[in-house]
Amino acid sequence: MTQPHAFPDYPFAPHRFEVRPGVAMSYLDEGPREGEVVLMLHGNPSWSYYWRKLVLGLRDRYRCIVPDHVGMGLSDKPDDAPGASPRYTYTLQSRIDDVSTLLRHLGITGPVTLAVHDWGGGIGFGWGLSHSDQIRRLVVLNTGAFPLPAAKPLPKSLRLGRDSTLGTGLIRGLNAFAGVTARVGVERPMPADVRRAYLAPYDNWANRISTSRFVQDIPLGEGDAAWPLVQAMGRKLPEYADRPTFIGWGLRDFVFDHHFLKGFTDALPQAQVRAFEDAGHYVLEDKADTLVPAIRSFLDSHPAA
Repeated sequence: MTQPHAFPDYPFAPHRFEVRPGVAMSYLDEGPREGEVVLMLHGNPSWSYYWRKLVLGLRDRYRCIVPDHVGMGLSDKPDDAPGASPRYTYTLQSRIDDVSTLLRHLGITGPVTLAVHDWGGGIGFGWGLSHSDQIRRLVVLNTGAFPLPAAKPLPKSLRLGRDSTLGTGLIRGLNAFAGVTARVGVERPMPADVRRAYLAPYDNWANRISTSRFVQDIPLGEGDAAWPLVQAMGRKLPEYADRPTFIGWGLRDFVFDHHFLKGFTDALPQAQVRAFEDAGHYVLEDKADTLVPAIRSFLDSHPAA
């Protein structure tokens, strides 16, 4: 795979540590050690590259912790087959546990600003089920932290990837999910080198295991492994209404649309909201020039301590 410094706007030297026996997690740790911590959690099918411009806009003052979830980005991509060694179980609970392990590894026990996108919402607010006292501010970008709204059907493309061998074959054989999202997830087309950076970690069948497993783990009801977690998050979300919250939203998102935005604004009525009619799922790609300074201003004016 291409070396990190070859990716546009990604001049970072990622760190690695053993998050589980034999499984290494890659993560960014940028900014002063004593700075207020901003934990940025990506989703599927992206990786820490999604947050690059926000890291560049904050790292002079803030300590930016940005993991690549196992199976994603520059982290290891272990198999989940019985007998695999090392073996990883690609579930939401595993992701939450990994975040806890990373923060424990870094000795971060104090206040954290939680910044989330896509599955990062489930992972971050899932971590918050037992660490909400650490979460002092929220930055919420096109994500979810509650069950699929009743008025929002799951898109057929995700249903295909979740429930059929054909969908799994398209995702793992053709990199369809990452490839399509890099095009339909933005309103302003990505430059070719940026699109290549998004796709680079997922360059063969084995390395696409996590992009497939994330889709298969989408919780829709009883019996789905992540369902109890997403229900608990939804119940807890209004408890964050007293925390400073910034919501940035691309309204052209084909999954996390206005139904999800309303879920957050209903639960967090004091949030500062910037919603864009001309931005898609990867809202930080479409609107970095607006969002990065806006998020910086929000953090500067709402100290975490």
